[in-house]
Amino acid sequence: MRLRIPPGRAGRMWLRRRLTTVRHGLDVLDRKLRILRREQDRLTKNAARTQAEWFAACRAADEWLLRVTRLGGQRAVRLAAGDRLAEVNVHWADAVGTSYPVRVSCVLPELDAVAPLPITTALVPARHAYRVALLAGLGHAIAAEAARIMTAETASTNRRIRALKDRLLPSLEEALAAVELSLDEMERADIDRARRMSDSRPQLPDRLNGDHR
Repeated sequence: MRLRIPPGRAGRMWLRRRLTTVRHGLDVLDRKLRILRREQDRLTKNAARTQAEWFAACRAADEWLLRVTRLGGQRAVRLAAGDRLAEVNVHWADAVGTSYPVRVSCVLPELDAVAPLPITTALVPARHAYRVALLAGLGHAIAAEAARIMTAETASTNRRIRALKDRLLPSLEEALAAVELSLDEMERADIDRARRMSDSRPQLPDRLNGDHR
């Protein structure tokens, strides 16, 4: 990374300010990374839990579907399905500037709003089982997406920290050391030049120096 540093003492002040800013930014990013990692761990565990719940609900729903099919055939399944869709809304939250889904609300069609149900004792619990599976699937979907978002943000923040620590910070420190060395050499050269000018100045006679003896 090429730095455009102002010349002279202005460059030294510029570098010192940049270093202060970068070090403060690293402190902020380190705190953010710790929070993100905690959230990532929590959300990853939540995604695993909701996945297990979803799989279990799907297995239960499939068992009831098999019973309905045996008792009423495919026609019973088609009639029970109806033609109305569920209404889904996703609610979001924020953690250190990162938005992720936290909750889903779902409005399902009323049971009596669909076509008349065939007479089979398995149909009502089958529909209930599929509603449970749908809600479990929605819950897992937002949990998995939240974990994905937090994992990506954690990785991105970690890359930014590494870039600052491994590239920008060393470049600024090296540049500041070089500027300070150059300024020290210039100051020593100015002192030596002033001393030589003082030593080479002609000496005035004693009477001109105020000695009237």
